[in-house]
Amino acid sequence: MADITTSTNRYAGSTIQKATLVVGLVFLVVGIAGFVPGITTGDLGGAGHGSMAMLLGLFQVSVLHNIVHLLFGIVGLAAARSAVGSRSYLVIGGIVYLVLFVYGLFTADHASAANFVPLNTADNWLHLLLAGGMVALGVFLPRPDGRQRRDRTTTA
Repeated sequence: MADITTSTNRYAGSTIQKATLVVGLVFLVVGIAGFVPGITTGDLGGAGHGSMAMLLGLFQVSVLHNIVHLLFGIVGLAAARSAVGSRSYLVIGGIVYLVLFVYGLFTADHASAANFVPLNTADNWLHLLLAGGMVALGVFLPRPDGRQRRDRTTTA
């Protein structure tokens, strides 16, 4: 059986590339689902807290929110072409979602111009989960060349 953590020239050939591909596909599915009546209920606004659309009856979405998910998915599919791109996508994307979580602490469920994405409490907790999961995947999945992360501490 081949070791799927070894470097290959195949698209999504390593474990981290496969993880990135899955994350990107999930974002694409969520972005598309945000436009599908029945999966998304309520009035789908362009942007802002005025959008009353709810994805799966739980997550507040808007056209802008759905487009962001679609773009994030497309970037994920492109990043899955290389291990370095995959690791960067997961770690940087996770940090972006952590920033969104912090932003949501101040704006979620508020009817203000600052809540332009829009965000509700369910979105906010999902962003925290995504941040932790993406960073964990990016940091802890094995390197494609089999190298282990070096411990930066030195002993004398």
